[in-house]
Amino acid sequence: MIDGVRHKQLVKHCDDRGYFAELVRDDEGLLERFGQMSVSMSYPGVIKAFHYHKKQDDIWFFPSGNAQVVLVDMREDSRTFKETNVFYMGEENPSVLLIPRGVAHGYRVLGNEPLTIVYLTTQSYSPDAPDEYRIPWNDPEINFNWQTEHR
Repeated sequence: MIDGVRHKQLVKHCDDRGYFAELVRDDEGLLERFGQMSVSMSYPGVIKAFHYHKKQDDIWFFPSGNAQVVLVDMREDSRTFKETNVFYMGEENPSVLLIPRGVAHGYRVLGNEPLTIVYLTTQSYSPDAPDEYRIPWNDPEINFNWQTEHR
């Protein structure tokens, strides 16, 4: 796994009313500080990739829909430099993903339903000095195949 990435499977506590799950706790040490919590919705088939941050870490959670999440380590001083990790997350596989600064990230919406992502960051977004560095979803150096193989 890419250095610094942490993937936590959620524990669902179910009863006849529904379920409860803790996403992120301050005693887990996932974030060095809390900056912002945001939510976004994407339609089926959408690919949102890639970008990375130099100053902030992200935590991702998908409460509805399903996603193929792709990470690429862009940190030249990392032992996992240029390594790629793929996670399948969402309502079929509830989990939380810590994405450290310097790791490029993106996702593709799977299935026929919209996807919702809730994410936390260690810093608030600044429109005057955004900490976002973009890489095209089809970057030839990353060379990730976003297609689903049909067998």
